Amino acid sequence: MPTVQQALSLTFQRFFHSKKAGGIVLILCTVASLIVANSAYSDAYLGFWHAKLAGLSVEHWVNDGLMAIFFLLIGLELERELYNGELSDIRNAMLPLIAALGGVGVPALIHFLLNGGTPTQAGIGIPMATDIAFALGVLALLGRSAVPASLKIFLTALAVMDDLAAIVVIAVFYTSDLAFAYLAGALAVFGLLLCMNRVLKIMSLLPYLAGGALMWFLMLKSGVHATIAGVLLAFTIPYSARQDDAESPSHRLENILHVPVSFLILPIFALANTGIVIGAGAAAALANSNSLGIMAGLALGKPVGITAFALGAAALGLCRLPADLSWRHILGAGLLGGIGFTMSIFITNLAFPGNAALIDSSKMAILLASLMAGILGFFWLKLFGRPLPTDADTETMDFHVEHTR
Repeated sequence: MPTVQQALSLTFQRFFHSKKAGGIVLILCTVASLIVANSAYSDAYLGFWHAKLAGLSVEHWVNDGLMAIFFLLIGLELERELYNGELSDIRNAMLPLIAALGGVGVPALIHFLLNGGTPTQAGIGIPMATDIAFALGVLALLGRSAVPASLKIFLTALAVMDDLAAIVVIAVFYTSDLAFAYLAGALAVFGLLLCMNRVLKIMSLLPYLAGGALMWFLMLKSGVHATIAGVLLAFTIPYSARQDDAESPSHRLENILHVPVSFLILPIFALANTGIVIGAGAAAALANSNSLGIMAGLALGKPVGITAFALGAAALGLCRLPADLSWRHILGAGLLGGIGFTMSIFITNLAFPGNAALIDSSKMAILLASLMAGILGFFWLKLFGRPLPTDADTETMDFHVEHTR
């Protein structure tokens, strides 16, 4: 079983540092939003997000418009992982892929066991997701050399796969009545953009962005959530399989989007969606089956699912741990996987449209579970996450991976 040495790409290093800083900004915005929503300025603050602008509320424009750009970045990150990241080699991809299946399936099962056959069953997708920004932000707080570099790669690949699962769940299960003519139009634009890439070899970003805007409008009118257009657009933009190819349109766009998404779009999303009024009935709301399913799914289901599926896959010979990781590192990553936040809140809005009380209690459950997962993951890795003696120099961010033949 040979050992293969890889260096973390410059793209990944930029990605990691933008996510960790973005996670800190998200925390500050969430705290600020909660404080203002429970202050004397509550009515004005909440009223701003519900004010109408061109027929839609400001909150709606944030969740359906700005978040489409966030989903575009997710698609670009996924594309990078598939071309020359951790998911480009099936032997490398198997561990985070199988772990992600457990991290999606077990939380969903826990929520279903508590809510199956009830009106809150629609919340089954809420505890499935992992927030990359927050999870990597916690890793960054541990210090640059406090954990193996491979753990950063594993957690990132795991979170990307979680995001992909969440995108599929949104597209399939949280779609309103379909308008097939608009959907056909959106898919036709998608096909045209693919043709521009694969056949016409157009390398300018502008035609793709213009086509993506049209696809977003048609998807919005079709009943499929408009943010899916962002993911589809990402896979039409030309990508170079050469690592850190600065001339690749996909690579350039990803670099352009990192800062505005991390420091503008996601903070605005947090401000718009975490203005939760904590009243006298908050404790009771957290005790309902939906809230319990969310909290148990994120804080318990995530680490159990991720660790158990990874252990099972290794026992069956489907994959093997990187040489610088142990199972205690995987459990630590599983704990951090319980930080749901962005995607969990996003799915909450889709699961319970028009039910403000249920949305607020779900968001409270997400915030509490994510806080618990972040604290547990931090202290677990602080105590038990030190690199193994076989680890490569994490200061230079190299790592060793053992592959099975």
